[in-house]
Amino acid sequence: MSNGIGTYSYRNIWKVAYPILISLVMEQMIGLTDTAFLGRVGEVELGASAIAIVYYMVLFMIGFGFSIGAQIIIGRRNGEGNYKDTGKVFWNGLYFVLALSGVLILLSELFSPWLMRKIVSSDAIYAASLSYVRWRLPGMVFAFITAMFRAFYVGTTQTKTLTFNSIVMVASNVFFNWVLIFGHFGIPALGITGAAIGSSLAELVSLIFFVVYTRTSCDRQKYGLDKPAKAEMAELKSMMPVCTWTMIQHTISVSTWFIFFLFIEHLGERALAISNITRSVSGLIWMVLQAFSSTCSTLVSNIIGEGHQDKVMSLIKRILKLSYAIVSAIVLLFCLFPETIARIYTDIPDLVTASVPALVVMCSSYFINVAGQVLFLAVSGTGSTRTAFRLELVALVVYMFYCWLIIGHFKMDVAICWTAEHVYAFMLMLCSGIYLRSGRWKNRQI
Repeated sequence: MSNGIGTYSYRNIWKVAYPILISLVMEQMIGLTDTAFLGRVGEVELGASAIAIVYYMVLFMIGFGFSIGAQIIIGRRNGEGNYKDTGKVFWNGLYFVLALSGVLILLSELFSPWLMRKIVSSDAIYAASLSYVRWRLPGMVFAFITAMFRAFYVGTTQTKTLTFNSIVMVASNVFFNWVLIFGHFGIPALGITGAAIGSSLAELVSLIFFVVYTRTSCDRQKYGLDKPAKAEMAELKSMMPVCTWTMIQHTISVSTWFIFFLFIEHLGERALAISNITRSVSGLIWMVLQAFSSTCSTLVSNIIGEGHQDKVMSLIKRILKLSYAIVSAIVLLFCLFPETIARIYTDIPDLVTASVPALVVMCSSYFINVAGQVLFLAVSGTGSTRTAFRLELVALVVYMFYCWLIIGHFKMDVAICWTAEHVYAFMLMLCSGIYLRSGRWKNRQI
């Protein structure tokens, strides 16, 4: 892939990035489907799904964050040519996320009713949100295992399988949601509960696909996947210095996102519905950006494993140029046709009109966010995950203060509230850029 000299052309980068891009965009269709279908059930269901989905994502990010750390280690071992060790990382990571999912499901079942009651002011949104969470959580087991498969395939730059997996997953989700939300084939209309069950079933289908693909199309012997490795505390312990910080980082990042929606919820059900539409549209652009950011992380990890630290900055510059070219085109398209985009999520005319200013503000943040995310994931790719956590923590503290000020204190219009994304992106770009230029990440062992 790197032509043996530690360099990655735009073509090389695109070969790794585009399957991730397609898979992430397709997977984002799960949230889009939930929102679009629920937007036709009612405004309460639409608003409740914003709270519930982000709440679920906070828990999911604990396991997903671990898998990102595992992906970085797998990428380093792959670059070093230690292919068997990639399998050891995968298996021990798998055992860990299985145990983790059980603990999180149990804790959530015990404490979710109390927590939701404390943070949600609307009785209708509370009831709908809790119903979604309770039926969505069982799918976390499937989602965590799937995340480890993704970590393996991205870390070893075998990203094409992600495309096929995501297509199967999205198709399953659309079908299950259509049947369960609205009621078909003799099944009663379950509304927001049906959306949760449908998404969990889609996660199961995705996992089955990865298992079958790995058994039939992957060189399992080469990577040590031909038989389950023994659980090794020493191996898991060696992974934790990298994985712990990616777990904390991803969890806190989404937790602040969750808090943002709680601030918005206190502005009223209409403001929450607008923000859910804006969040869903942002998710589509975000997934495109994450494809390039994730590519940056794994290629940086691989190239350092190959011993070419001197090529890292030129690689980052290439990925930045490619990212800006594609993301900017999408953002401009969305800004030109905001009402058309909003109508995907709701058929309520005044809600569509009210959503336009927030959509435009959100879209403009990506002109900063591209640099912020690519540079930040590059920091993680070097193995400096503890530093990456500290950098994001600085950005998030500033972000939360800004949210409190304009939403909690001044109660600004919902469109103005979305300028918080600009603040977060700028801080992340600034902090990550300074660290990368310092060179303190060079020769770091993981």
